[in-house]
Amino acid sequence: MNKKYHLFEVYGIELEYMLIHTDNFKVAPIVDALLTKKNGSLTADINNGEIAWSNELVAHVVELKTNGPTKNLNRLSKLFHTNIKEINALLKPLNTQLLATAAHPLMNPVTDTVLWKHSYSEVYELYNRIFNCKGHGWSNVQSTHINLPFYDDDEFEKLHAAVRIVLPLIPGLCASSPILEGKSTGFKDTRLEYYKTNQKEIPEMTGLVIPERVFSKLEYYSIIFEPINKAIKPRDTHNILDHHFLNSRGAIARFDRNAIEIRLVDIQECPKADIAICVLLIETLKLFVHKKLATLEVQKSWVKEDLFQILNPIIKDAEMHTVTNVAYLELFQLNTPTTVQNIWKHLYQLVKPNIHKSHHSAIETILNEGTLATRLLRAIADDFSEKNIKAVYSKIAKCLQENKLFKP
Repeated sequence: MNKKYHLFEVYGIELEYMLIHTDNFKVAPIVDALLTKKNGSLTADINNGEIAWSNELVAHVVELKTNGPTKNLNRLSKLFHTNIKEINALLKPLNTQLLATAAHPLMNPVTDTVLWKHSYSEVYELYNRIFNCKGHGWSNVQSTHINLPFYDDDEFEKLHAAVRIVLPLIPGLCASSPILEGKSTGFKDTRLEYYKTNQKEIPEMTGLVIPERVFSKLEYYSIIFEPINKAIKPRDTHNILDHHFLNSRGAIARFDRNAIEIRLVDIQECPKADIAICVLLIETLKLFVHKKLATLEVQKSWVKEDLFQILNPIIKDAEMHTVTNVAYLELFQLNTPTTVQNIWKHLYQLVKPNIHKSHHSAIETILNEGTLATRLLRAIADDFSEKNIKAVYSKIAKCLQENKLFKP
């Protein structure tokens, strides 16, 4: 039985990175070689002190995560960075390195995708049969997951209500996937544009991205899990898929570990940026959980359709989008239409005293210079030649190695 924790007592952070060949910039499906090199023999999970490494659905993505729940977010940037440097050192003789951002800008998923072929592979094979995972929404996505604990139904209600309210604004803080196959997609957060529809074969799995108004374990099972299980049953002939694994909303309840996992965060150029974003999101959620901005009843009253209407254009325009829904703005104690960038600046001022100063410069860079997607497009400056894209994204690889924010 997992130990249960109270709201904001501990955190779990997961970061996904792609492996690329240093010479030609193509994805390198050799995570098994990396894990073997580190461990001496192939294993899907490596405990490296306070950080663990593991494989993902595709063979070119490695996940780094806090090794169990952690109480201290302020040490994580350095811990993740130390592991990134170790991985890059292991990869160097293989002419391979890690690359950040939520999507490879040049990858062709049809020709470049290699599925993970080792442990758990029967689940991935089944997924591939159902959804065809050789697409950008499956094989060319890297994200940051934030796991937040709840102790019981009472705490779940408060946390789920707060998370649902904040979800629509997330791409306006961390969109980092504006380029696919060498072209600007027109979406700052192309990862989420795919996220909305990449499980369209079984719509019960993602729903409207924003979770339904469910505020207890019982409700969650009947309204979210049961329809998923029913929809997957005809295709899951070996009965190997778990509803926790299948639920693909933008935030999912993990009753197996009493946590809500937020999944709408695009990964950034370096852990310094990732952890700063996590801290700002968590402090914002605390404002709602502690009813500093809106009552619980008001938070709970928002339906997924209305929240999705706010999220959808932010997936496209990120921080530049102007939110006009006054009732939504009032949740944040704002009363006139304003950009997502301004909403985040307003929230940052409210929570800044609670944020360790080590995160201030990263947050301020993002709020003032724009999301990573905006900064990437500024650096590309309408030159979408392969040569220029590689030059800009080589700087992103350097940012990761040095744990520095990208400034065009």
